[in-house]
Amino acid sequence: MKMKFCGAAGTTTGSQHLLEVNGKKILLDCGLYQGRRKDAHEVNCCFPHFDPASVDVAVLSHAHIDHSGNLPNLTKKGFTGNIYATFATRDLCQIMLADCAHIQESDAKWLNKKRKKRGEDPVETIYSKQDVEQCMKQFVNVGYNREIIISKGVTLKFLDAGHILGSAQVLLEVEDEEDGKTKRFLFSGDVGRGGNDILSDPESAENIDYLLMESTYGGREHELGTKADDRIAEVLKKAIDRGGKIIIPCFAVERTQQILYVLHQLFDDGRIPQVPVYVDSPLAVNATEIFRLHPECFNEEVHEFLYDKRNPFGFEGLTLIRAVNKSKELNDSENQAIIISASGMCEAGRILHHLRNGISDPKNTILFVGYCAVNTLGWKIRNRDPEVSIFGEKHELKAQVEIMDSFSGHADHSELLDYFNAMTGSKKKVWLVHGEPTRSAALAEELAKGHDGEVEVAELGMEVTF
Repeated sequence: MKMKFCGAAGTTTGSQHLLEVNGKKILLDCGLYQGRRKDAHEVNCCFPHFDPASVDVAVLSHAHIDHSGNLPNLTKKGFTGNIYATFATRDLCQIMLADCAHIQESDAKWLNKKRKKRGEDPVETIYSKQDVEQCMKQFVNVGYNREIIISKGVTLKFLDAGHILGSAQVLLEVEDEEDGKTKRFLFSGDVGRGGNDILSDPESAENIDYLLMESTYGGREHELGTKADDRIAEVLKKAIDRGGKIIIPCFAVERTQQILYVLHQLFDDGRIPQVPVYVDSPLAVNATEIFRLHPECFNEEVHEFLYDKRNPFGFEGLTLIRAVNKSKELNDSENQAIIISASGMCEAGRILHHLRNGISDPKNTILFVGYCAVNTLGWKIRNRDPEVSIFGEKHELKAQVEIMDSFSGHADHSELLDYFNAMTGSKKKVWLVHGEPTRSAALAEELAKGHDGEVEVAELGMEVTF
C-alpha cells in the first residue's frame, strides 16, 4: 500500500493524495491550488504528480474548492471512474463547481482583453461549465456510516467531520494483497470544531492503524469558543445602535447559513433590535436552499427548529438577493441593514461594492466571521490598514471593524489534539497535511509527546509505503 502527496502538503490548498492499493489508484480529494495566478494555473492545469487517466477511483471529503475544485479537470483529462461523496457534498459541488467555472471564464475574458491589446495569445480556462456537467455524472452518493466496496479489497465508510455541510472523514478498510494484512486507514479531511451552531460534532473513529490528518491551525488557538452568543449579541447591538450598516463579508457555504441561524435566534430572543437582513450572493442563496434539504447533517438543536416547522435559515425581515439590479438597489440604499455578501476574503464578488460604498462611513461596521489569507483585501481591513484599494481606487477605512473567530469551521490546536486523542487504535503512522509548515510542525511536535507511533509532516511529492 502506497501513498503520494500531490497537494496540500506544506500549504493549506490543493488537497490531493494518491493511494495505490492492490494495483488500483484511489485519489483522495482533487482540490484547486490557490495562489499566484501563474503558479496556480501551471499546477492546476497539468496534474504534475500523476496522470488523471491512470486513476481508478476518487473519494471526496467535502465540497470546498480547495478539496473539490479540480475534479472537472480530472474528468476532462481522462478520469472515468466513480467519485464517491456524501449526498450533501454532491449537491454543494453542483453549484460550487459551476460557480468556479463561471469565475474562470469571467477572469479569462477580462485578462484576454488586456492580452489582446499587448498582442499576446489568449489564456484558456482550466475547465468549462460543460466540463462540470460531465464531472457531476460520475458522482456516487454514500450516506454517513454506510459501507461500500470502492475498489479491489477496499471498503469505504464516511464519518461526519463536522466542518461544513456533508463534510466527511474517509475511512478505508483495506485487505492488502501485498502483505496479506487488514489495515484501517483514515483521512481526516478538514476537521470541525464541535459545538457548531448547525452541524453535528466530528465523529470519533475506531481502531485506526494509519492516519492522514489536517493541521491547519496547529499551534494556534481560536480567540473565542464556538458558543459565544453574548459576544455576538454585544457586537451586533452596538453596531445597530450606531445607526449604520453592518457589512459581513462571508463565505457562501456554511458560514452564511451559520450566521443566518444565529441571527434568527438573536431576533427571536429579543437580544438585538430587528433590522432588515440581506444575503447578497447568488451562490450563498443557492447553498442556503441546499442546506434545507440535508437535515442528516444537523445537530439536535437545529432538528428541533425543523420539528417545530420553522426554517432555521429563514425569518421575517430576511431578503435573499440573486438579481444584479436588486443588488444595485441595495447598494444605493441609505437604510440601515445587515448585509451578508461573498466573498469572505473580499477578493471578488458583490461584497466589493458594499465595501466601496460603506468603508469610509464611521457609523458602519464591517464584521469578519472567517479566515482571510495574507495580503487579501479582507486581511488588510482586518488589520485596520488606514487606507485600502477597492476597484483600483483608494478608500479611507473609517468604519468600525469587528472580528468573530468563533465562526471558524476549522478545529484549532487543542481541538485537533482532542480529535486525535478520541480516536482509538494504534495510529502507528500519522502524516500531517493541509497546513503551513510552521503549523504542521507545531502539531507534530505536540502529537509526538504522548504518542508511541510515528508522526511525520508530509512534503509535496513525497511517497510512503505502509
